[in-house]
Amino acid sequence: MPGRIASAAGPSYTAAGIVNASNYSPAPFAPYSVLSIFGSGLARSAQALSAADIHDNFLPTELNFTQVFVDNSPAPLFYVSDTQINFLVPGKQLPGQMRIRVATQGLSGPEVLVPVVDAAPALFTLPNGFAIATHADNSLITPESPARGGETVVIYATGLGWTVKNPATGEIPMYLSEITNLAALRVSMGGTIVYAGLTPGSVGLYQINLVLPATSVADPELRVTIGAFSSLAGLKLAVR
Repeated sequence: MPGRIASAAGPSYTAAGIVNASNYSPAPFAPYSVLSIFGSGLARSAQALSAADIHDNFLPTELNFTQVFVDNSPAPLFYVSDTQINFLVPGKQLPGQMRIRVATQGLSGPEVLVPVVDAAPALFTLPNGFAIATHADNSLITPESPARGGETVVIYATGLGWTVKNPATGEIPMYLSEITNLAALRVSMGGTIVYAGLTPGSVGLYQINLVLPATSVADPELRVTIGAFSSLAGLKLAVR
């Protein structure tokens, strides 16, 4: 009896396997966030974004014959592999249920739904549990090089939502643009927010320029809140 020819399997993933790329936190997500999809059969092999993939200051919407469709439109990509894809939620995505589908080499995965809200702040984390932030000279704030009371620091974040000038889908913004919901932004350790918005030259990245309080406890917890949503608890900023 002749053997059967196995049919190729399409990409396999679920809504639960889609997380924030900054810290792997689950939905809900915000416009202009970088998300990761975990599954199998997502691409034929690994390929990361390179300078050759960027054209006219826009990210590609296809890498290694793989695409991610958000509400049936191709989304900008950073990385693809058999088990993981990193992609960008369009900056003009509206709150509600976002439809995501992966297609590779003519095979399509299921369409899954994930919730989108106006803002879902997330901070970037060092292995020691401190937030990624810099001094005014762009040097990293660490326990060995802590911030001081009254200093202006730059805290990096994602998920802060729409900005006054929203980047076109896949555009690498080379300009500053404040978040539209600035009045609702809160930083747990206090201080004065000088700027909160896009980081020029980076995609999906925001920064909060904060003048620290004159006095503070050592290594205070750092949480960023917009409306009903906050970054994860337990993260610290190195302050002395």
